[in-house]
Amino acid sequence: MQNVRKRQFQFSSAYLLVALAVMFLLHFFVLKRVEPKEVSYTALVADLREGKIDRAEIRADTITAALKAKPKAAPEIIVANRLPNVDGADLVREFDKQGVALTGEIERVPWWEQILGWILPLAVLALFWGVVMRRMTRSVGPMTIGKSQAKIYNLDESKRVTFADVAGVDEAKAELVEIVDFLKHPEKYSTLGAKIPKGVLLVGPPGTGKTLLAKAVAGESGVPFFSLSGSDFVEMFVGVGAARVRDLFQQAMERAPVIIFIDELDAIGRARGGARAFATNDEREQTLNQLLVQMDGFDANDRVVIMAATNRPEILDKALLRAGRFDRRVVVDAPNLAGRKEILEVHTRKVKLGIDVNLELVARRTPGMVGADLANLVNEAALAAARRGSEVVSLADFDEAIDRLQLGLKKHGRVMTEDEKHRVAFHEGGHALVALSVEHTDPVHRITIIPRSIGALGATLQLPTEERYLMTREELLDRLCVLLGGRVAEEIACGSISTGASNDLEKASEIARQMVCRFGMSDALGPLTYGEPMGSSYLEGPVAFTEKNYSDVTAQRIDAEVRKIIDHEHERATEILKERRGVLEALVEKLMAVETLDGEALRQLVEQNTRKAAE
Repeated sequence: MQNVRKRQFQFSSAYLLVALAVMFLLHFFVLKRVEPKEVSYTALVADLREGKIDRAEIRADTITAALKAKPKAAPEIIVANRLPNVDGADLVREFDKQGVALTGEIERVPWWEQILGWILPLAVLALFWGVVMRRMTRSVGPMTIGKSQAKIYNLDESKRVTFADVAGVDEAKAELVEIVDFLKHPEKYSTLGAKIPKGVLLVGPPGTGKTLLAKAVAGESGVPFFSLSGSDFVEMFVGVGAARVRDLFQQAMERAPVIIFIDELDAIGRARGGARAFATNDEREQTLNQLLVQMDGFDANDRVVIMAATNRPEILDKALLRAGRFDRRVVVDAPNLAGRKEILEVHTRKVKLGIDVNLELVARRTPGMVGADLANLVNEAALAAARRGSEVVSLADFDEAIDRLQLGLKKHGRVMTEDEKHRVAFHEGGHALVALSVEHTDPVHRITIIPRSIGALGATLQLPTEERYLMTREELLDRLCVLLGGRVAEEIACGSISTGASNDLEKASEIARQMVCRFGMSDALGPLTYGEPMGSSYLEGPVAFTEKNYSDVTAQRIDAEVRKIIDHEHERATEILKERRGVLEALVEKLMAVETLDGEALRQLVEQNTRKAAE
């Protein structure tokens, strides 16, 4: 819709060319007149004596004559300058002698030619201007520019979204049930003197289903649903946003009970102050002020509920969040394991699943994914099944879809040399073998040496057995050991190191520094944090501890502790892989043959070769 408006608003040069072409045709065809031809006085007299002139007119400075016309042709007009020293009486006698009518009457342009010559071009230009202005007004015209841009959904039974269509956010749904009950049964609350919250702010990462939840509230309560984005209020004209806010609330009051949903509230609700405080006519600030006034201007019992969504609540103006405006804040967080399974069940209702599909296993393989990601995952799995010509979607299709989203496309055309392939196999084998050897780590789900589009030449995928919200020091150390296992395997088997471990080293260095500076997991430095957070998020906490608030001596001790942790885990990974060198060789040989091993096959292979080594 927005692209259509842009096309309507754009001024096309084709309109101007069409108008000029119409004026050109009018001039040369409709308004075409016989233009006079200028000749000498001698030529005029010669034509007169030869009998070629039909009529003539003597003016103050010129003599205009019309030549006798040929059949079916317009007469030619010639003009000659009068000679002041020539006797005019002789010329008159010559005209009389030739029988040519000589008059002094001026030939006038017909009235209809005057109209066509002056009024019609102006009319063409006026028509052209009217067409252009009408197309511009249709998108942002002066009569509609102050009108609300909200889309109104009068949800019928066939298109209604209900809480049954929303999964994985049970806590958020429980918070919103009260809003639905108020819209359905307002007398239940009014008799007790209770007031329902005027505004509900949905807070959560992108894709968690905030908009879907708002539609579900409207669907459950059966009331009209006004939906718009925060950026819809703001235009280049000052005052438009405030006018649209007033119009929105006026429409809502007329159609109450109703739900107003403003997506991306931070587009107009940013905190005032700072450098923006000097911009007294700032359009966004005027829009925010008008929104605050309108939220104070209606009573809670008017049955108008305002819902808004944002993923950046920390930048919202405090006046928006005070009591009496957005009274209730509902966090719509990323779903847990059970929530992801429920979301997958919703999105696979219309998908033909194979008998081997275990949605709980798929949910365990997708930690951190939100509702939008899981919907995309189901679609990618269905596309994978269609590509291989299957009538059902199998578990292998879901595995392929997960790898496609997390690792990128397979690069079958990327041909590695035998040495590179061997090195990648040792690298990934080192990760997998260390992960199977330490206690506090996630089980290995699959190992592959097939290159992917994001730059990875191989991958070792681990599958969490349960949702984790905290990590102990031992778990972090084991994770460091697994990350360093790939580089250590290259050192042991290939005798040299490569650039393939760059990402592993980045992650390991960051974990070790966070252990020392943020989590207080260093015995030498104690339970202190070092560094101040540079930027923070309401949903994710401090972004990074980067601003220095400690001495240079402490900085050296921090670097020494980080190095000590990394060196210790490097030595531990080296001991594990040297002790199990035979198992690593067998694992690499198998990987070179099949390129991909699932978790069960990997564990059987390791157990068999471990028993052989023990014998």
